[in-house]
Amino acid sequence: MSYREFVESIKLKYAKESRKEATFVPNKQLPVYNWFYYKEGFSRDLVFSLISQFGIEKGAVVLDPFCGSGTTLLACRQKGVSSIGLDVLPISVFSARVKTTDYDAEELKEAAKHLLKTKFRKIGYEYPSFIKRFFSKYALEDISVFRHAVMEIESKKLRDFFMLALLNAAMKCSYAWKDGGVLKIRKKPAPPLRVMLRRVIYNMIRDLEHFWRIEDSQKFQNAVHFENLETQPCESMVEQCDARRMKIDNESVDAVITSPPYLNNIDYTKVYEIEQFILHQHEEPGVRSYIGLGKELENDILPELDMPPAAVAYFTDMKEVLQEMFRVMKPGSSAAIVVGNAYFPVIEKLIDSDMVLAYLAKNIGFSVSDIIVLNERFALENRTEKKGILRESMILLKKA
Repeated sequence: MSYREFVESIKLKYAKESRKEATFVPNKQLPVYNWFYYKEGFSRDLVFSLISQFGIEKGAVVLDPFCGSGTTLLACRQKGVSSIGLDVLPISVFSARVKTTDYDAEELKEAAKHLLKTKFRKIGYEYPSFIKRFFSKYALEDISVFRHAVMEIESKKLRDFFMLALLNAAMKCSYAWKDGGVLKIRKKPAPPLRVMLRRVIYNMIRDLEHFWRIEDSQKFQNAVHFENLETQPCESMVEQCDARRMKIDNESVDAVITSPPYLNNIDYTKVYEIEQFILHQHEEPGVRSYIGLGKELENDILPELDMPPAAVAYFTDMKEVLQEMFRVMKPGSSAAIVVGNAYFPVIEKLIDSDMVLAYLAKNIGFSVSDIIVLNERFALENRTEKKGILRESMILLKKA
């Protein structure tokens, strides 16, 4: 079947009432989910819905090859389902791992008391100019003091917990504003970092007492402490890994729920450059985002479609990801991929990423159950000129 014939055979379904579920916004009010703001992510409720729709039960394993800050893993954990999360971005792997670790709240409170008694002293570290732009000198001095104190905590589990709290507090005290793929400066009043860190730490500890309260049929289940997993045994594994080369056994995964980077040429290492620098200060930088970036390829992946080089590179990478998904999924298992379409202003061309990915998946061996449109917006040029409609869709696949 040609691409044109495939597109003509697909009848899009619309569920715009679920458009918020395709964003991170609902997670901002949820304990643990909001420990690290990952604006490219989707919501817990979307994962809950898919777990139910796919018939995923305890004992199953769900894979998210682009796990971001861990929403899929957390939602699975709340439902007692094991999960595997992969990502190439170190800050994503770190935040997802911290969120899915078991803690003792009393142990955290005791460690917090000690940490917050840290006295100010000059660390003597000179921050690079790109970091200095986003903080007052007082905030940077406090970041250095507390980062040094956190790194002296003996327990890695506690050290990571408080490092994520420090990252969270630091960004709340910064002038940074994430605008698409660009970091901008927006000067605003901010409390002292020491005050914000105390607030963040104790909010995170309180979150642990409420995390296991899941709304099911409009009623809350009995609260279960995060550290007590006896009633919901499951495992969450998080690894830094290229989704094109998954270190996972053949036919070992019961479902895939994920959202890859959209075709918009955003380098996420730049978007989260501040957090990554604070986390890995004095260390080598992490690997760069790879999906479709920095490549010039011939269009042999879909010659009948006139695509710009960036799109060719993106779909070449994503074809490899889809092949890996097919390899690791069990027969009869399902996958959901949330993706956004793209507009290239230089050539004035819309690319239907949902259709192209679904077509590639079909040729690999998946059956395309549905393409559900979650949101639509205008493709704008020069901020006001409307050039067409961009869809944000969820592709539902099945492995026979």
